[in-house]
Formats: sequence, C-alpha cells, structure tokens
Amino acid sequence: MKRTLPSLEGQPLEGQRAFVRVDFNVPLERGRVTDTTRIVASLPTIRWLKERGCRVILASHLGRPKGKAAPEYSLRPVVPELERALGAPVQFLEDPLAEEAPHRTRQLKRGDVLLLENTRFYAGEERNDPELAAAFGRLGDFYVNDAFGSAHRAHASTEGIAHLLKPAVAGFLMAKELEYLQGALADPARPFVAVLGGAKISGKIDVIEALLPSVDTILVGGAMACTFFAAQGFEVGKSLVEPDRLDMARALLDRAGPKLVLPAGVTVAKELSSGAEIKNVRPDQVGAEWAVYDIDENAADQFARLITAARTVVWNGPMGVFETPPFDAGTVAIARALAAATSEGATTIVGGGDSAAAVVRAGLADRVSHVSTGGGASLELLEGKELPGVAALDEL
Repeated sequence: MKRTLPSLEGQPLEGQRAFVRVDFNVPLERGRVTDTTRIVASLPTIRWLKERGCRVILASHLGRPKGKAAPEYSLRPVVPELERALGAPVQFLEDPLAEEAPHRTRQLKRGDVLLLENTRFYAGEERNDPELAAAFGRLGDFYVNDAFGSAHRAHASTEGIAHLLKPAVAGFLMAKELEYLQGALADPARPFVAVLGGAKISGKIDVIEALLPSVDTILVGGAMACTFFAAQGFEVGKSLVEPDRLDMARALLDRAGPKLVLPAGVTVAKELSSGAEIKNVRPDQVGAEWAVYDIDENAADQFARLITAARTVVWNGPMGVFETPPFDAGTVAIARALAAATSEGATTIVGGGDSAAAVVRAGLADRVSHVSTGGGASLELLEGKELPGVAALDEL
C-alpha cells in the first residue's frame, strides 16, 4: 500500500515546498479552458497542503508539444480557472528550469500556490531524463503525485522525481483512484460485472484476459462487438471489424463461455449521421449495406438487467458512437443502469476516457461510485499492470 497525504499528518510541513504533480491536461478553445473537471479534482490535495502552510508548486503537462515550447499548449490559461475554483491567487512560473526558479519557490509565502509551465515543453520529460527530474526536484522539498491520468507513463515529473524528493506520496485523487480500481480487482462484491465497449478488441484484449478469471460476467458492446459477431460467422456489412483479430475473438468466446455476453440486438444505419435511417436488428441480420453504430433497446435492457443485479460494476468504453445521436442511446442506457445499481448499493466504477465523458454528458457522474480521471491509466490498472508513477511512491 502506498503512502498518502494523511500519513504526513503531524510532521513539520509548514514552510515546506510541496512539488505536486497534477493532471491539468484540460481542453482549451481560443485560449480558454472548456472543461474544469480535472482542475476541480485536484482541489482537495491543494487545499490540504495550503491549510498546513506548505508552499505548493504544481506541475502538469498539456497536450503533445513534442518537447519544445508552443504557445497553444501553455498552461497559463489554467491560472484564472484554478484561482476561481480555489478561491485564492495562483502564481505562474514560465521557465521552471531558469537559474532563479528554485529561489522563486522559496520566496513563496506559506500557503501560496505556484503553477509551472507545461512539463512537456522539455524534451527530457517523456524520456524520464534524470537531469530534468533533478531540475524539477530542486523546486520542492517533498513530492505528491495526484495525477492518476499520467501515472501509466514513466516521465521525469511522474516517476523520476519521485526517487529524488522524499517523502513521495499519493494525493487524495490518486489514492481514491487506486482504492476503487485496485479494490475492484482485489476483493469485489459479487456478482462482479465488467462492461467493455469502444472501437477495437485489440485495445481491450489485455483487460478481457485480466478480468476473465475474476468477473462473473463481461458485457461487450461498441464496435468491438462486431469483431465477435464476425468471428461467429455473421454478416456485419460495413461495420468496423478487425479481420486479423477474428481467431483471437473465437478463442475468447470459447474460453469465456457464458461469462462473455454479446448484445442481443444492434442499431444499424447506412451512414454515420444524425439524420440517417436506422433499424434495430439481431446481430445476424445486419445486411451488406448497413453498419452497426450502437446496441439497440433490447440489448440495453439485456445489459441493464445484469448491471442492476450486480454488486460491483466496472465500465470502460461506450456502447456506440455516442458523439452522434441517436447512436448515443445505448451508452446513455448503460450510464442509467449504473446509476440504478449504485442506488441499490452496488460499487460502480467508470474507467475514464469516453465512458467518463458519456456519464458526465448524461448528467449521472454524481450517481455512480467513482468516475476515473485517467483513461489509459485506468485501463492499464484493470489489465493488472503496474503503473510507473504509482510504483515510484513510498510504501506505507
């Protein structure tokens, strides 16, 4: 078990510089933040440190600037949003590697907050360069990782620095993510149901393999279901299929048996558009000119019955092309089923990425047990992989 912020209670924290890796990889439009979810998620950790008189230095990446400064990827637009959410001023440090940067962090008043410029403006960040990790380390006295969404990457600000600044502990968001996602695998209340969607079976094969021994049921939707349909010999028309994964799909169907449940019906159309003619058909009735874009109402009811009867549910991946109504209906139905299961006492976990976006869009994010902030990280944790940013933290 990893050390968390509360394990530092009672230690002389006042005046110490807390180097906090956060996940402020937020969407920007015309220089403005359009979704503050990740900023708000960082507040409990920042406030805890402020209240104890720490000098709080925040570091994050934003986008993929490829190791060089790019104005469109600057974190400066985050400052006013963070100030608004935190209710306190936030300073900004344009060059964390400048000679005077360590002095600047020591000049902060107790409880002050300073945001560094994008860590990916430096080529050594994604290479986990020891010299860059050491440069970041000079800006703090101890390390807090609260960026679960970046914990699956061994970067200078997520892994390298954790070996240099001690103690190195998990923030509140990181701790919550690990509690839910690792707990779901370690000792789930049963029935334990996994709901997997998205485009490709190849992207979820490791998750299916990891979950098969421990789940009671895996519900498969999204375009990845079409590869399973094709593996059964069904005509799936113009649907997205991975031909090189058909043998794998057949093997999984044989090995999983009744544990792996495919949709009883699908919604098809001849083109992906909101005004397209749609039909609801059985998976073996798709037709050559049509493509599967969602699960249909029968499948949604089929999946909902299994979800609402479960005691633990993990969901990763939409059931259809939810960005284009009416092909969002299946995904919304799954979100509602998770909310219903939660109200009956089940632990429900939404594994980041598109699933998290769908739950938020459906207005149900506060009606499930946990919505992960890390798509790739949550997926790798469900696959049973060790996350470098977590592994580097101190053991309790």
